[in-house]
Amino acid sequence: MSVALPSVTRLTQAAKESVSGLPRAYWWLWTSTLVNRLGGFVAPFLAMYLTVDRGYSATYAGLVGALHGLGGAVAALGAGVMTDRLGRRPTLLIAQSATAVSVAVLGFVEHPVAIASVAFFVGMATNGSRPAVQAMMADIVAPEDHIRAYSLNYWAINLGFAFSAAVAGLIAEHGYLALFLGEAMMTLLCAVVVFVKLPESRPVREQAVGAAGTADAAPEIGLGNVLRDRSFMAVVALSFLVASLIQQGFVGLPVAMGASGLSSTDFGLAIAVNGVLIVAVQIPVTRFIERHREPTRLLVGAALLIGYGFGLTAFAGSVAVYALTVCVWTMGEIINTPIQMGLVARLSPTHGRGRYQGVYVLSWSLAALVAPLTAGAVIDHYGADVLWAGCAVVGTLAAAGYASLMRAVGPGMERGDGVGELVGDGSRTDRTVSAG
Repeated sequence: MSVALPSVTRLTQAAKESVSGLPRAYWWLWTSTLVNRLGGFVAPFLAMYLTVDRGYSATYAGLVGALHGLGGAVAALGAGVMTDRLGRRPTLLIAQSATAVSVAVLGFVEHPVAIASVAFFVGMATNGSRPAVQAMMADIVAPEDHIRAYSLNYWAINLGFAFSAAVAGLIAEHGYLALFLGEAMMTLLCAVVVFVKLPESRPVREQAVGAAGTADAAPEIGLGNVLRDRSFMAVVALSFLVASLIQQGFVGLPVAMGASGLSSTDFGLAIAVNGVLIVAVQIPVTRFIERHREPTRLLVGAALLIGYGFGLTAFAGSVAVYALTVCVWTMGEIINTPIQMGLVARLSPTHGRGRYQGVYVLSWSLAALVAPLTAGAVIDHYGADVLWAGCAVVGTLAAAGYASLMRAVGPGMERGDGVGELVGDGSRTDRTVSAG
């Protein structure tokens, strides 16, 4: 007992430190994210619904999935602009209400063209809330707490996904329509939380202090400014590479395991390690990140873990070994995600956070489009081993890219006074985004 009590005390203290100091508004936003993900029933079972319940071909299911992803890519930019112009709260309410309606409609439509069209709009609506959520977090959380806040939010996303994926299978036994209606209701509940508990957080455009100490009008931030911001676009490009690798866990891995004679149940057991590991260690790893505060080494190491984790898949032949490779690249994902999202927040000018977050979300949407096509083509023409070797190469390129980026941005990225101050004071409100 005398040995166990200090351990319990340390765990309690660690938990308090992980959640303390964040504003009330953040926790309502966190709650809305968790509610939304708890009801994310449709996406994991959409392909099975189309092929098993509706009797469509795998090719058609792939087309619908691609249109869903395309809708998300379109929404990333549009929602980013809306987040800055209309505000975070209106964008969230519009996106979540549209998601609830479109998901419910998708459960009723039967014509293949109608299903594909509605799936496109579901992708748009679902992805439309992400720039607003991430911009709002940057607004309401102090810069030094950004990484912790994004990490806790990422933890909620995976906790909700793990629950919804498990429950969705049970609900589907009573009919797939219940999945669509269940997600619609949970999304509406999420919108209610936003409407009742979350105030608008968009910074008021007043004046910013210029280089000479004079008060100038805050600069207008457009998508052109974002695309000309070389440092930020380098982060987006690296995010695309990392996201393309992570997507292989859900597109290349099941195909390779199936070709090796393993079942869908075997894949489910292996990939479940991803969600379980994130829920189990995301918060402790974030505490480690905040203590060591060496973003370059952490980002480089994370990229190598992801790339070579998938590279090791070439040597897997059993469920246990596949699960071990999932552990390796998942650890890289756990390290990379909060640091990269915190970096995006700090590279985003205050009055352009929505557009910046939209372009960042676009990198993941494009990866969701490109990764399935790449995986299928490489496996069909060259075999799965070449795909996994290519993943190791991409991971190495991403690691080199992170090292180069952090050197190019300047010494502010490596200051020892905290990961939370990766870029100056973390706001970039005092400069106009330019080409260089």
